[in-house]
Amino acid sequence: MKVFSLLILLFFTTTLFAQKSNYEIVKTDKEWKESLDSKTYSVMCDGSTEAPFTGKYLHNKDKGTYTCAACNNPLFSSNTKFDSGSGWPSFYNQINKKAIIEISDYTLGIKRTEIVCAKCGGHLGHVFDDGPAPTGLRYCVNSVSLNFSKLDTLKKK
Repeated sequence: MKVFSLLILLFFTTTLFAQKSNYEIVKTDKEWKESLDSKTYSVMCDGSTEAPFTGKYLHNKDKGTYTCAACNNPLFSSNTKFDSGSGWPSFYNQINKKAIIEISDYTLGIKRTEIVCAKCGGHLGHVFDDGPAPTGLRYCVNSVSLNFSKLDTLKKK
């Protein structure tokens, strides 16, 4: 059993390392720790999850764009945000087809689909097929993985 557990750990560690080197923005672990607060680092680099119903963007109703907290890559429009009741900000579509990369995730012993930023590889959350029309998808995202720019702020730039 120990050998099997070690093999699984080795597989996920080497897969994660290989994936992290394929992004436009590549930083060392030390550089990420210096540029992100500890909670954001834990979620975006270690794949942890913030507690449900605690995220700063869960109830945000402002119009604008949600970007990656690590690299500011645009990820979601507020127009696609909806209340899924899950406890995390949810969106039914990404801002464009190149914003997010989907990765098979078996960490809980079941197949899920992890979502990461396409620019830096930061962990965002997971996508599920139980969302509303028109996509039927629910991008379930950790608030600490996001920044938000109000539409008013975007117009001034």
